[in-house]
Amino acid sequence: MLINPFKSKELVVGALAGRNLRSQMISSNLANVDTPFYKARDIEFETALVNRADEIFKTKNKKELELAITNEEHQKPWKFPDPNKSTIYLRDGHLARNDANTVDLDVETSEMSKNAMMITALDGVLRRQGNIFTSIIDASSKLS
Repeated sequence: MLINPFKSKELVVGALAGRNLRSQMISSNLANVDTPFYKARDIEFETALVNRADEIFKTKNKKELELAITNEEHQKPWKFPDPNKSTIYLRDGHLARNDANTVDLDVETSEMSKNAMMITALDGVLRRQGNIFTSIIDASSKLS
């Protein structure tokens, strides 16, 4: 199956936006490592990206029972949490700290490193896609 690069670019840009939010949340967690009662936060955006990819490339088999709407005045069905939106949640702290702070410095620094590597990889994907388009434009200009 050929993947449309314009559509895949939307997913890469969405992944970069999610990674940026995660980076901001990790930075906030690190800044509040000594704040009493602070709860570490994180964001889960990967499921929303997978659902968007399934929607774009029409790869998802719909296994969901559609509700019959007998009257247009009735409220439309909704899902909680919405599978097409990112979810911010409180990260469970495994430290037994007296100040009830759930930030674990080791977890946050490793998550920050992992997130930075993913941002670098996604940036490389965008650059390669840009190089592909540039080479196609250059090749087509030489033909005319």
